[in-house]
Amino acid sequence: MMKRVSVIVILLLCSITSWGKKMRWCTVSEPEQRKCAELAKALVAVLPLAAVTAFGRLSCVKAYGTADCINKIRDNKADLVTLDAGEVYSAVKQFGLTVVAKEIYRDGGCILAVAVVRNSSTLDMRSLRGSRSCHSGARWTAGWSLPLGHLLSRNLLPWAEDEPLSQAVSVFFNASCVPGATTMATSLCSLCQGQRSYIRQKNFHCETSHSEPFYHNQGALRCLQSQAGDVAFVDHTALDSIDESEKDEFRLLCIDGTHAPLSSFRNCNLGRGPGEGVVTRMNTRKIARKFLVTAQILFGWRGRERQRFQLFESASYGGSDLLFKDVTEKLSVLMEDMDMSQVLGLDYVALLKGLGHEGSSLEDSVVRWCCISHAEQKKCEQWALSIKSDPLVCVKASSMSDCIEKIKRDEVDAVSLDATHAFIAGKCGLVPVVTEYYGEKCENPEGVGGHFESDELPSVYGVAVVRRTSRSLYFGSLGSRRSCHGHMYSPAGWVLPVRHTLSTEHNNSAPCQPNNVYTEVFWKGCLPGGQGNLCKVCMGGTEEAATKRCADNHNERYYGNMGALRCLVGDPSGKSFGDVAFMEHHNLESNIERLNTSGWAEGWLTWDFELLCGDGSRAPLTEWKTCNLGAIPPNIVMTRPVLIARIYDLLMKSQETIAARPDSGFHLFESQQYGESDLLFKDATKCLVHSSHMDYRTILGEEFYSQAESIFNCTHSNILQFCNQDVCSIF
Repeated sequence: MMKRVSVIVILLLCSITSWGKKMRWCTVSEPEQRKCAELAKALVAVLPLAAVTAFGRLSCVKAYGTADCINKIRDNKADLVTLDAGEVYSAVKQFGLTVVAKEIYRDGGCILAVAVVRNSSTLDMRSLRGSRSCHSGARWTAGWSLPLGHLLSRNLLPWAEDEPLSQAVSVFFNASCVPGATTMATSLCSLCQGQRSYIRQKNFHCETSHSEPFYHNQGALRCLQSQAGDVAFVDHTALDSIDESEKDEFRLLCIDGTHAPLSSFRNCNLGRGPGEGVVTRMNTRKIARKFLVTAQILFGWRGRERQRFQLFESASYGGSDLLFKDVTEKLSVLMEDMDMSQVLGLDYVALLKGLGHEGSSLEDSVVRWCCISHAEQKKCEQWALSIKSDPLVCVKASSMSDCIEKIKRDEVDAVSLDATHAFIAGKCGLVPVVTEYYGEKCENPEGVGGHFESDELPSVYGVAVVRRTSRSLYFGSLGSRRSCHGHMYSPAGWVLPVRHTLSTEHNNSAPCQPNNVYTEVFWKGCLPGGQGNLCKVCMGGTEEAATKRCADNHNERYYGNMGALRCLVGDPSGKSFGDVAFMEHHNLESNIERLNTSGWAEGWLTWDFELLCGDGSRAPLTEWKTCNLGAIPPNIVMTRPVLIARIYDLLMKSQETIAARPDSGFHLFESQQYGESDLLFKDATKCLVHSSHMDYRTILGEEFYSQAESIFNCTHSNILQFCNQDVCSIF
């Protein structure tokens, strides 16, 4: 085995030698310079003669901080440096560098951001304003981006329009040490202890250098331990550096306002983000990869020359986390030309954009609303015109699932999702902003415009509707019939029916693979977003909304609640109809009236339809409270965490503006004038209820959440597969 490893190393080094390239590592302190020099010596000592030219003269280039390293690499004065993920993003996006490797820790490729306070502290995550803060580094994942993202998502950190985020932070905290924030705001460096000097190379005050005592995770903890600061924002890997005898002197701040011991970081943290990465120039990426592979084979935890040099150990050089984090288990050398979202994760990249890492602030950007059809686009554009003071852009998507993916990719910002899609969005890291309210009245006791609070969120109900003349249809006798379902993943059309005995001739009581159940039970049907026989009754769209049959949006004329009703009665010629329609009860009677007024089908009355009950009986449409498929939680407007306050403000201003102008002709919760129903929001909505203080599972309720989870635990979903591409576990 040892011979085999030696052969691999020699082959790698010989291929590197052919490049004739010597590597130059950028260091940010004297201890790091010493460790780099020892690495250079170790390479000379262990490499075969053919490779000495390549690595025997490894150079260690001293810089005054990581920003200087980025500049030096860009200017071809250095080749490699390890950076926090936030700096990796800046190095790639703003300076044209590339990532060649990621550090992998015991728990994977990511870290958890934690807020640490002294045991005697009375601070919590909701009362940090006016405190003194210690940060591992400016724009760092755990020291800046994740904690600020959390504060913004809970509307705890005011961020005024046209104001840099750094200015808002400097006002929020009384004093801080944020290494690297020298050019941002004076108070962000007021607690730092580094040496001051007018000579650039000798000035370490507030620099991202180990020569700044409060730099990096250990430095931020040192800032807290010395009582210079009240709270330290670091990543969880730094907690091990606190002596066991001192751990009881500190606590973690949890997002629910409580405190927890340091050992509870898995449950008490401010979010997860990518760990550190190694960057270089584009033209040196190939040799850099080979260098890192070789160094790890020789000096990593299982390196054959580890007794001579330890790549992931720093204590013997008088520091910590030198060249690499000391808790690194291995380096994952990345494939060429990976997109930033693949390296750092979609959520993290979207967070950095929201925090202004590309130069734009949160408040000066428009809100991009996701629309899934031509009719929704028209209504959205009318909405945008009705609130001229608040910029709203309407972005087209192909389905609710597509909206979730687009929000995740930072291509749109918000959408109102039915309960099943809200479940999926929650699994994808999106969060609630407001919930649609279907109660009788929306009254705010304080009399403030559109801001309405309620602990009760009325449900709607799923129902199975048949024509009254179809006398032989009951639950249990639906086999070989034609079915109409609102759309793929719809609660009433997809989740709930599979719980009932649709046909006694078919075994369809299992929660898995609803599409397979419906394909087996029904002869054919229309399930927009489905395929095969479940699309054969669908019609597609016409004119401006022309689309292929079975599209998962309103362009398919049999989509949604109104579409399922159309499907049940058939097209205007009386053909292409189903025998049973699974839909929501709300607006059912008014939708039947619309069949006549819209010219779709004449002569249909409420009396012409009946409900199928779970006990095998039938009932009039008015009996939906006792004859239904089950309760359905309300729709939820969801977005990325950092945008909660922005989306909420837009929606509240929209409600207030539109309510104040009842004669304007535009109504947020009406869709009839656009030829469809439930566009952007359910037509049954009376107002939008603030719910960003609740998680999506609480809003959905345990019963529906468990139903959805049991289905998706054994049912393939492309959108969930997309969302589950976790950068913390793919290496």
